[in-house]
Amino acid sequence: MRAATWWKLLGMAGMAGVVATGVVVARGERKRQAYTPEQVRDRLHQRYEEIEEDTPTPG
Repeated sequence: MRAATWWKLLGMAGMAGVVATGVVVARGERKRQAYTPEQVRDRLHQRYEEIEEDTPTPG
């Protein structure tokens, strides 16, 4: 194969990787935006309580 063909294939593979990454990011963003503010707040409180339980108290 000629060098130009290799560069074209490498470019196409790179573009496919960028597109695939964009799809994954968009899917994750849609999932995050589906939460209501109350659900986000409840989850944050739950995580905070878990951290407080795992953290040893000084003394």
